[in-house]
Amino acid sequence: MTIDDVAIDRLVAEAQNGDPWAFGMIFDHYHEAIHRFIASRVNRPSDAEDLTQHVFVKALEALPRYESRGIPFGGWLFRLARNAVIDHARTRHDHADLDTIIDRDNGDVGPEEMVAVRQELDAVATALASLTDEQREAIELRFFAGLSAREAAEAMGKQEGTVRGLQFRAIAALRRELGINSEGNDAIELRVPRRVSATTDG
Repeated sequence: MTIDDVAIDRLVAEAQNGDPWAFGMIFDHYHEAIHRFIASRVNRPSDAEDLTQHVFVKALEALPRYESRGIPFGGWLFRLARNAVIDHARTRHDHADLDTIIDRDNGDVGPEEMVAVRQELDAVATALASLTDEQREAIELRFFAGLSAREAAEAMGKQEGTVRGLQFRAIAALRRELGINSEGNDAIELRVPRRVSATTDG
């Protein structure tokens, strides 16, 4: 079954009528992206798993009252995820940022390499702080959460083209701040050990 917008709308309608198979299909389609989104914002993998499950439980509870109102179902789901992360941060005061990335699963990284990684992450954090809120969120969603442009657009409640524009301008600004040559790939690459940088994939 091809999962496009029409198929999602049909599955949502069927799930609202009490079809557990339809909700299972919705879960399978969105679970990985929702988990990546949450994992990029919390410190503990176990918390990411718990919050992901919580989001789908909340979605199931709220499904009978769901109305699209021009917002794709995926956007509604990502907003539930965003709210869950905000509530978690308020109660646990424990959210992931660039600094926590190097503290996870780094047993094979030597002290000198860790210092270099921390310096680069500090530089990136400073560069990110120079962006607008929307530019920063687009970069976080696309590169730290690993979402597609469409998924990021749904999470932000914006058109995909708008998110791509925010990403383009943010990357240009980051290059200027970090002194990276504008020629070549359109991604910001950190010279960090694979074992460390892989933790950003959630």
